[in-house]
Order: sequence, then structure tokens, then C-alpha cells
Amino acid sequence: MKIQIDGKEFEMLLGYEQIKKRIRLLGIQLNVDYENRVPVFLGVLNGSFMFIADLIKEIDIASEITFVKISSYEGSKNTGKIIEEIGLTMNLKDRDVIIVEDIVDSGNTLKYLIEKVKAQSPASVNVCTLLIKPNSIKHAIDEITYLGFEIPNDFVVGYGLDYKGLGRNLKDIYRAIHI
Repeated sequence: MKIQIDGKEFEMLLGYEQIKKRIRLLGIQLNVDYENRVPVFLGVLNGSFMFIADLIKEIDIASEITFVKISSYEGSKNTGKIIEEIGLTMNLKDRDVIIVEDIVDSGNTLKYLIEKVKAQSPASVNVCTLLIKPNSIKHAIDEITYLGFEIPNDFVVGYGLDYKGLGRNLKDIYRAIHI
């Protein structure tokens, strides 16, 4: 199936049923790993909102949620410049923190956020990301513990991910054919 967003053509990469199954498995893994603990899920807006909403429905243990809004994209290009629009507001000292990302591309934004979290002396920091582009990563990020899907170095939209602010509402994930 192909769609168009702002004059660009995209084709289906991951269907919602496949995404839901993987999230269910991530939830089981998190419930086991954090049993008898109260982790803080730190969602990275805007992209992670659909992922964290579905993920948290699979979490049976006591937990808290907070959000930050950090970006390094302009349109379809990673600028490398990190913009912190909504910063950390929760005290994370001695807390188990799970950073929830929609996608790890270059890793610049995630590296920046991990440093900000670690500056608060948490008990632990791990990352749960729906998507990762292994061929795009510029930094070794050992904290990536929970992973949905490895994808090629394509621009993707849907399920919270956007192109120029559009496409976040799509339940499936699509990759750009030409961008």
C-alpha cells in the first residue's frame, strides 16, 4: 500500500498488527525486568506518543510517566542541532529510568538525553525504542536494552513519526520511496 504526504510517496514498512505484537513482547520483558521496582517511563515527544501510549497499556507493574520534547530534525533532515523544547521536570535521583523513543537514527538526541538523565544520578537508565537504524548510528549507546524493530536507513512516517508535521496519525509505519 502506498500513500502520499505533502507530495512525497511512501510505502508500507510495518503494519499496526505487527507493531502491537512486538509492543506486547516488550511489555512482558519490562514487567519481568522491573518487577518489585517502580520505574519512570520518560517519553520523548512528539514522536513517541503513540508508542508509549500502547506500551504503557502492557505494563502491569507500578510505574510513573513523564515527558521531554527534544528535536534534531527539520523536515526529513537530521540537523544535528538539538533543540530542547520541554526539559526534564521530574527529579530522577535514585530512580529507574526507561527512556522511550520512537526511533534512534544518528543517536545524537538520545546521547544528549541520556547525559541529561545521568546528571541527576538515577539508579539505572535504559532505553526502549520502537525503531532503530543501525546503519545511521554515530554513537555507541549501551543503554538501548529494549528494541522493537531494526529498519533500513529510510525516512519513515506514521505511528507517531512525521514528515513536516504530517503523518503522525497513521497507525502503520511507512517508508519514503523518494524524498
